[in-house]
Amino acid sequence: MASLQTLTKNFSGWVFFCCCCCLPLLLTSPLPPKGARVASITHHACRVRDINFQQPYIRNRTYTLAKMVWVSDQDTDNRLIGQQIYVNIKESNRCYVMKRIADIVLKDVLLTEAKDHYPYAEEVAQFFASLTSQLSRCRSSGQREHIEKNLEGMRSKMEKLGENGKTKAIGELDLLFDYLEDACTDAPRKGGNKKKN
Repeated sequence: MASLQTLTKNFSGWVFFCCCCCLPLLLTSPLPPKGARVASITHHACRVRDINFQQPYIRNRTYTLAKMVWVSDQDTDNRLIGQQIYVNIKESNRCYVMKRIADIVLKDVLLTEAKDHYPYAEEVAQFFASLTSQLSRCRSSGQREHIEKNLEGMRSKMEKLGENGKTKAIGELDLLFDYLEDACTDAPRKGGNKKKN
């Protein structure tokens, strides 16, 4: 009987402690910022495994195709893929931008007659199609106006150049590969993006 009274006193002491000390701490702890879960999901959806880019075979095919076509590029003044595509774009939206560029290059260039005209074009197209499929749930977090403006600038430059615009896009596939790797993996390449003369 005495042990039951002691147990009851100890239990009511713990209840009092929890109600007076722990509950206010729980109620006053800060909540995650509004939209934090959505941002986390978006960030995760804008990532692919590094292994996609670590396959020497597909890297070699992409770089070889780009180099073969780049030498026939008549326009050395313009660049479709470069740092200008990131003007006014937060780092958290860069993968989304690169996914959209890969979609444009895939649909408007690689999946046209180019896949039959250039060696390795079909394999490289399959690689980029696989990447964009893996990134299908990647969305932008704001900045839609800047993103669309930059993408439209790139697309209109390519269209204005006509056939040479498609040649330029294929000649810059190595840049697209590198920019996608940097923006969409958690372990970016060492040494930054390579530059062409």
